[in-house]
Amino acid sequence: MSFTAVDSADIDDRATIGDATSIWHLAQVREGATIGQNCVIGRGVYIGPGVDLGDNVKVQNYALVYEPAVVESGVFIGPAAVLTNDTYPRAVNPNGTLKSSVDWEPVGVMIREGASIGARAVCVAPVTVGRWAMVAAGSVVTRDVSDFALVAGVPAKRIGWVGRAGVQLDSVGAGRWVCPQTATSYVETSGVLTEETS
Repeated sequence: MSFTAVDSADIDDRATIGDATSIWHLAQVREGATIGQNCVIGRGVYIGPGVDLGDNVKVQNYALVYEPAVVESGVFIGPAAVLTNDTYPRAVNPNGTLKSSVDWEPVGVMIREGASIGARAVCVAPVTVGRWAMVAAGSVVTRDVSDFALVAGVPAKRIGWVGRAGVQLDSVGAGRWVCPQTATSYVETSGVLTEETS
């Protein structure tokens, strides 16, 4: 098995691409990037040098994933979403000279297992989006997002909880939540949600 890529994709020879991954038109995968198995890299996507993507990741059309981002398995990154890497972006130094790679230190975004980043959302590094969390379309994430949190807005704030199915959870009282699709139960303690074990 191997990956498939259309002719217009620009894939550096020093990138590592997993089996059954597909890379579509005009996508660019830079040197040192690692993309896992069974991923979909959409049209016009940019994957920066050294970016690490797990297995079963979908990066939709025109999303930009800048180094040194880490994207765990099962993550969805929506169309035109951006994972930034510069806390204090400037084109020039204080003396007016053009900045080069030695004039700043890239910082990364981490997207944990199963999380979803909505269309045109921006994750401003350094930030971590927790496991199975969901960032609503158009949101700007400026601080860490808890596991299973549903966040929205500019800046993004938690507006609810979601389960692994991505459906908003129903409160059943006393800090307990249930997924209406899977019937999985969750417990909230001090603003942290965990799956209830049987």
